[in-house]
Amino acid sequence: MTHPPTGDVALRDVIDDDLPILFEHQLDPEATRMAAFPARPRDAFMAHWAKIRADPTVVNRTILLDGQVAGSIACFVQDEKPMIGYWIDRKLWGRGVASRALALLLAQLPARPLYAYVAKHNAGSLRVLQKCGFVIRGEDSWAAVEGGPTTEEWFLRLD
Repeated sequence: MTHPPTGDVALRDVIDDDLPILFEHQLDPEATRMAAFPARPRDAFMAHWAKIRADPTVVNRTILLDGQVAGSIACFVQDEKPMIGYWIDRKLWGRGVASRALALLLAQLPARPLYAYVAKHNAGSLRVLQKCGFVIRGEDSWAAVEGGPTTEEWFLRLD
């Protein structure tokens, strides 16, 4: 169900207190299905975040809705391309939070092009990316876990 956009969306640097909340977000089975990415166990999640927070090439932000943690958004290099990725608390899907957060991050990242992948079954995330100017440039498939199921995905670019 889509709800009208409500509340103030802002971005800030990720702080330690955000991590337990972000950990809980990625445990949601519907969110992991839509993202086509499995939840990480707590130790692996914390180790991943320690690594990316220490990497000066990664732009990581916590998404806030009315001052409360709503998710995270990042720009990182993958296969020599600057990629965009985000994760929103499922309770907030359909409220414009992802679109507004992505627009805010894009305003902080003047370099183009930027790229994103989205699972073909994730129509909501595809709409968010397209609303912010990303254009489908191809398709691909991948397995989030070696030997696991393959996911069909769109490859998008923002010029």
